[in-house]
Order: sequence, then structure tokens, then C-alpha cells
Amino acid sequence: MHARTQLKGAAILLITALIWGTSFVAQSLGMEVIEAFTYNGIRSLMGAAALVPFILVRDKVLARSLTPAALAAKKIADKKLLPYGLILGCVFCVASNFQQFAFYHSTAGKIAFITALYMFFTPFFGLFIGKRVSRITWICTVFGIIGLYFLSIDPQEFAASGGGIAGFLRTVNRGDLQALACAAVYGVHILCVEKFSAEVDGVKLSCLQFLTAGIISCGLMFLFETPDPRGIRLALGPLLYSGLMSCGIAYTLQIIGQKYTEATLASILMCMESVFAVLAAALFLHERLTGRELLGCVIMFAAILLSQGAEALANKKADA
Repeated sequence: MHARTQLKGAAILLITALIWGTSFVAQSLGMEVIEAFTYNGIRSLMGAAALVPFILVRDKVLARSLTPAALAAKKIADKKLLPYGLILGCVFCVASNFQQFAFYHSTAGKIAFITALYMFFTPFFGLFIGKRVSRITWICTVFGIIGLYFLSIDPQEFAASGGGIAGFLRTVNRGDLQALACAAVYGVHILCVEKFSAEVDGVKLSCLQFLTAGIISCGLMFLFETPDPRGIRLALGPLLYSGLMSCGIAYTLQIIGQKYTEATLASILMCMESVFAVLAAALFLHERLTGRELLGCVIMFAAILLSQGAEALANKKADA
């Protein structure tokens, strides 16, 4: 791959990670004036709406060059979009709402790092569908758990609660647990994306995913919350950033950037999302991590980088 092309792809993916990371700030600010289902439902629908113009323009351009055989294959693939999009949308809805509710009890920076643990949940769940997990991934998982302990647990409270798993559950912040649940469901989400995107158009799948999640979340909004039009207006800026920038634009940039970037570098660049989230939270929300929490972030980030880099290199050798 040409060096200039590689640099272009790296820059695009770095911008993608920046948008995703700073979106945690938008989510935190939005939650100050509206409730979780309300925020998630509206931003998901905005994400779907942001992808529609891109899909329409792209399909119109591509239609001119499609052969009859390619057009027939496209029609077959499009028939799978609805069931795949509904499944993916339901999984995404659960994951994103766990994350959104975490903002009631935890901070943007901590939620971002804990959410990044989906990189360890993904290979674990992959075992159930016959995927092999490398030794380095297991090692990184252990270090990820150690990092989570430093990030989320007060050692004195942990000791007083009796230690062990029960002590962990009694000591850990409720929002951190919700972020951990989000990471677990995102692990399932990634496996679903891997399977479905190989058979259908990725951007259309994402659009249908956001639409499904938005409709479900808005339904839950009317069931369990009291939507406040004034609050929604006040949260319009954060909603637009999360919906249009994070869901719509950043997803498209990811697709473009990965075309020009080798897998190893792409994985590392996208891991920067959690770092950008902590920096943005410190800058805009004045969140400050303790020395212990910072150590947890460093351990987790190192484990994420190592696991993603090792996995990407292994895939590269397998394809060689």
C-alpha cells in the first residue's frame, strides 16, 4: 500500500476515533436535561436519517455501472437486509441503552474505557460459535480485568465487603456495571456484524440498525419516561452530535478509512476512542481521574492495544 494512501486512511480513522470519543461528552451533557431512552431513541433515529442521503446518492452512482448479474445479486442481498437489520438493531438497542443509563451513575471517561472491553468479550463469545481464541487474547483479558479493578474498585470497600466476585459486585459503581454489561452486549453485536455484513450492504445494514434501535427506544421512552419537549430542545446540540456525527458521519468515515489502512494500524487507531473520551471529559466536563483510576486506564489501554495488534497480525499472517 502506498505510504501517502496509508497516511490518508490513518488520518480518517483518527478523526473517526476523535468523533466517537468526544461523543461521550455529548451523551453526558444530554443526560443532564433528558432521560436515557429519550436521548438514545432520538439520536439513533438521527443516525439513521444521516445515512439515508449517502445511501441514495451512492446507489444512484453505482447503478450506472452494475451489470445485470451484479444487479440480480444486489436484489438477493437486499432481501436479507430486513431480518438482519432487525436483529442487529435489537442487539444495538440493548447495548447502547446500557451505556446511556451508565451516565446516571458514572463518568464519561470511565464509561468509555469500560465499554472498550467489548474487544475481550467478542473472542470469548466467539468460542460458542467455534472461533479459536489465542493465548495472547486470554492474557490481555486478564490485564483488562486488572485495569477494570483499578478503575472501578475502592480497595478498602472491596476488602470490607469480603472480596471475591460478591465483593466486587457490592463495591463496583452501578454505572460501571451497566457499562460492563454494554461491553458484553457489544461483543455479541460485533459477532453479528461480522456475519451479516459479509452478506449485505454494510451502510444499509447500519441505517436499518439505527432505525430499529431508535423506534424501540422511543417506544420505551413513552412507556417508562416523560418526554419533555423543552428538555429535548435544550439537548438538541448533544443529540445532533451523537446522532449525525457519531452514528452517521463517523461510521461512513470508518468504512472509507479502513479501505486505505492496514488492519493492525486501523485497530490501534480506533482504540484511541477511549483516550479521546477521557481527554474530552477532562476538557469539557472537568472530570478528573484519580491516580489509581488513571493506572487502570493505562493497563486497560495497553491490553486493548496488544490484543488488537496481535489479532490483526495473526489475521494478516493467515491471509498471506
